[in-house]
Amino acid sequence: MEYRRLGKTGLQLSVLSFGSWVTFHKQIDDKLVDNLMGIAYDNGINFFDNAEVYALGQSELMMGRILKKKNWDRTSYTVSSKAYFGWRGKENKPNQTGLSRKHLTEACHEALQRLQVDYLDLYFCHRPDKNTPIEEVVFTMNTLIQQGKILYWGTSEWSAQEIMEAHMVAREYRLIGPAMEQPEYNMFNREKVEREFSQIYKTVGLGTTIWSPLASGLLTGKYNNGIPEGSRLGLEGFDWLKDKTYVSDKIEKVKQLTAVAEKLGTTTATLSIAWCVKNPNVTTAILGATKESQLTENLKALDVLPLLNDEIMQEIEGIMQTAPVFPQY
Repeated sequence: MEYRRLGKTGLQLSVLSFGSWVTFHKQIDDKLVDNLMGIAYDNGINFFDNAEVYALGQSELMMGRILKKKNWDRTSYTVSSKAYFGWRGKENKPNQTGLSRKHLTEACHEALQRLQVDYLDLYFCHRPDKNTPIEEVVFTMNTLIQQGKILYWGTSEWSAQEIMEAHMVAREYRLIGPAMEQPEYNMFNREKVEREFSQIYKTVGLGTTIWSPLASGLLTGKYNNGIPEGSRLGLEGFDWLKDKTYVSDKIEKVKQLTAVAEKLGTTTATLSIAWCVKNPNVTTAILGATKESQLTENLKALDVLPLLNDEIMQEIEGIMQTAPVFPQY
């Protein structure tokens, strides 16, 4: 396993990590989670990603049960939660969502209870909150760090401008600013990671824990001939994901990408993950496997990484044609 520092922090995360967005509770049970987390940990993965909203709290409860059962040395792994959406779904009342001091604090306490840990290594603001002053967010996160409840705080799906505003507030009041951002990043979705954040990697040292390296499974090639039964895009309640993801021109590109993968002696999925971590500004790519065979195959991305020379990268770009356009000065 390769480890990378999280931005300018001293924290080292495995370049591949394990998350639970759709899979936990929705698609897999405790026994399989136990096996998957065991495979991940035994292969050097030291970051396990979660959030209050995933399966409405059930995902964190499930991960917490497995962490307690595994009884790994707490200093050997990192675990995260994210707050914004709440976990009560349609039952959410005022102050049970957003980034107010009240919700961030209470969501942190609830995540600690569900995950059965004494502190969160990483704690994310899951979306920007237009109704809460950025000063309130920064002060709250700083307080949680001082209390020892979280070690690092960050953002997810924030703009570069919003991240820099948080850093300006932190600097003004001598507080701790956000260390990391969790954006979507894959061969189809590159704008934010490659263009929008290009300067702030240098200025504030942003770390990234990217999600959906396989574009919700599209880059596995399994949708090349339709949506298989039991796959993520076939899940009830995820129609929005299907509408956003399942388009013919993308599938045509994936089919061409498959030929490149075969030439390298790997799968489309493994190639796509390796492509993500080829970017030095990616601290870690979060994997979301539902089968042991999937996870084992995805872990081979580290073997494929050295094969991605300039020629292969140009061939991939020729197929995808998704590189962001930088302004000409």
